[in-house]
Amino acid sequence: MSSDSVAAIDLGSNSFHMIVARIENGRVQVLDRLREMVQLAAGLDERNRLSHAAQQRALACLARFGQRVRHIPPARLRIVGTNTLRQARNSAEFVARAERVLGHKVEIVSGHEEARLIYLGVAHNVGDVSGQRLVVDIGGGSTELIIGQQFEPLHLASLRMGCVSLSREFFADGRITGKNLRRAELLVQLNLEPVREDYLARGWEVVTGASGSIKAIHDVLVSEGWSRQGITLDALRRLRAALLETRETAAIASRWQLEPARARVFVGGFVVLHGLCEALGATRMEVSEGALREGLIYDLLGRIRHEDVRDRTIAEVTARFGLDETQARRVSTTALDLLRQARAKWHLSGKEARCVLDRAARLHEVGLLLAHDGYHKHGAYVIEHSDLPGYSRDDQRLLSALVRRHRRAFPASAFAHLPADWVKPARHLCVLLRLAVVLHRSRSSEPLPKLELRVDRQQMTLLFPATWLARHPLTRADLQIEAGLLRAAGFALRVATVGAGKEGEDGIGDGAGTNTGEGIPPLLARA
Repeated sequence: MSSDSVAAIDLGSNSFHMIVARIENGRVQVLDRLREMVQLAAGLDERNRLSHAAQQRALACLARFGQRVRHIPPARLRIVGTNTLRQARNSAEFVARAERVLGHKVEIVSGHEEARLIYLGVAHNVGDVSGQRLVVDIGGGSTELIIGQQFEPLHLASLRMGCVSLSREFFADGRITGKNLRRAELLVQLNLEPVREDYLARGWEVVTGASGSIKAIHDVLVSEGWSRQGITLDALRRLRAALLETRETAAIASRWQLEPARARVFVGGFVVLHGLCEALGATRMEVSEGALREGLIYDLLGRIRHEDVRDRTIAEVTARFGLDETQARRVSTTALDLLRQARAKWHLSGKEARCVLDRAARLHEVGLLLAHDGYHKHGAYVIEHSDLPGYSRDDQRLLSALVRRHRRAFPASAFAHLPADWVKPARHLCVLLRLAVVLHRSRSSEPLPKLELRVDRQQMTLLFPATWLARHPLTRADLQIEAGLLRAAGFALRVATVGAGKEGEDGIGDGAGTNTGEGIPPLLARA
């Protein structure tokens, strides 16, 4: 496979999609597409747990996909899970099995991130328009609504209703009656009620649909002669009458030549689309071939070309929360310098480790907007529970964990909630962040001296010029406290001075001091 190949896999609630492409003269050229209707959402039980049968269907599909992407470098492939994997209580178990089958990392993205990626895929697939565009994507378990302009999404919403979930709730017995159709339509209107007025007020010039359900509905409308191009509200009303005449979901497949899996969820998808068009006054909709997987490809290309939306997100959060950018830059510069010296021994040589540490340093004070007391806890909550474009759920948990533990207590179990292969590197990155924060606690514009960090497993030695610590007693006191805090997590920090051709102990580490400030004059024991 060409070294410039990129790939994306969309683990949707209804279908799994894979796309493999290459970059040719700056354009994306699709090499291969695969799609299988796994209907993962149908495997959720009443406790929101994925059944064994649903997991086996999904893993069998991924084994086939895996053969195609196994030799693509991780930096050129993205695999994302959407609504069903967001909901499933045992999604971590399934994701671990999926990663073993695929040989690659699987991300679970938020509804807002899913919507952003869908818009990106659509915007690159259809012609540009003057003004704003409304994009609608009906998945198996959620429906995304995005208003944007050109390639920029401006307003996003993810509604918990989809073709699989509605079909299961209202048409599970296979019958289509006026009563259950009206009940499903009411639920759609209830879900739309909180966002309807806001979307109508924002307005748009063009409505674009992107999903398997919308494409299937479009094909039916064209085959019946009710629409020549795109989807019209009048044609949807005629399809509603036809569905009531059909009476059974089983008859849909034969009447309109649909595959059985699509026919089973066709009515649910129709109810969502019809309800949306009625509520939002969308009389005409064009249909896009591009959707989430194409959006993943273009987002991936941005990362490869150093146009990573994640960095723009950090900049936007910094501006929104009024963070001290100068202080964040100081901490980041020092943390990255320490990483440069420790990366070989701690196996942190990848680009991602550097990016994660830089972003954590730039956001470590985000909780100060709420309160100084416990600001590391406030910041961790904000990062984990905000909609951060470009970040998966696990990405946000990692950043949140680093911010949560960048000061004060650092128990050995601090990162146990992260994926198992992230725990060790996260602990090491957190140590480097903590040291950088301590060294810049004074917020002084005076540059730090040249520092040397030596690491050997969990043992660390931080070397300063001979007289620097003597002239900065508060930093020395902070480092003594930090040595005690790190000891609780299994790390040993020794601070020494070097100069005039010799190295000397500074009395910090190797048993000196504790996490309560023992041995430090009371005025220097800083909280």
